[in-house]
Amino acid sequence: MSYSIDDLKVLMARLREPETGCPWDTKQTYATIVPHTIEEAYEVADAIDREDYPHLKDELGDLLFQVIFYAQMGREDGHFDFDGVVDHLVRKLIRRHPHVFPEGTLDSRIDPDNRPDEAWIKESWERIKAEERAEKEQGDSGPRSEMPASRLDGIARTLPAMARAEKLQRRAARHGFDWPEIAPVFDKLHEEIDELKEAWQAAQAGHGDPDDVEDELGDLLFVCVNLARFMKVNPEQALKRTNHKFDARFRAIESVLAQEGRNMDEEPLDALDAVWQAVKGVEKTSRKK
Repeated sequence: MSYSIDDLKVLMARLREPETGCPWDTKQTYATIVPHTIEEAYEVADAIDREDYPHLKDELGDLLFQVIFYAQMGREDGHFDFDGVVDHLVRKLIRRHPHVFPEGTLDSRIDPDNRPDEAWIKESWERIKAEERAEKEQGDSGPRSEMPASRLDGIARTLPAMARAEKLQRRAARHGFDWPEIAPVFDKLHEEIDELKEAWQAAQAGHGDPDDVEDELGDLLFVCVNLARFMKVNPEQALKRTNHKFDARFRAIESVLAQEGRNMDEEPLDALDAVWQAVKGVEKTSRKK
């Protein structure tokens, strides 16, 4: 026997039953589930990064459970249900892909000999997304509707800071707010480093605002994201690679010191740095092979 999505919806409803369900599940709210959703999404990404596809199946199930959980709470509150989520998603994707569904229906098909080029597809995608943002702004009610519309609307504030910085920059660039080439970005990087130094020195001397250090550091990181964008490098992936590299090298230092009977906590920094450089040398030799 193989269970289906309908069985999963029944299971979720049973878990949320006030009298006979799971005590933990029944007391959850949209807000309390959010951290679990984020964690499950990262675990999916981690399984993909490790190419652990058997484990990916399990992690995708956990992420799907989060969607089912929200949908069940939405049904209980009368806001929406899972079928409504699916219906809205399918309609949205059909609308966003006229190069696949030319008549705006799931059954319609594009002529393989008359497919639009990538430039048309990109322009169409951005135009449709802009239309959706405008429709959403018109349909919003409450405090958000009182805010003036912006070309930056739709970029979630809850995104990780680096991802949001990149999205903000890309959106602004599409409307002409961007450097014409990479050289001024390097100049801006040096400028922000100098301003960070000044803010730090002032704070250390006791006559600066500590918040200025955080502001200037944020500006520096924002420029680094801009630099990555111009270089067509994913800043999150670049930092992830550096994290992995640091992790591997630090563990190698621990291993070397353990083999030599040395205690890392008792070694001076110059001795640790010497081992670090030796580990880097081994890495370079391995890469050449």
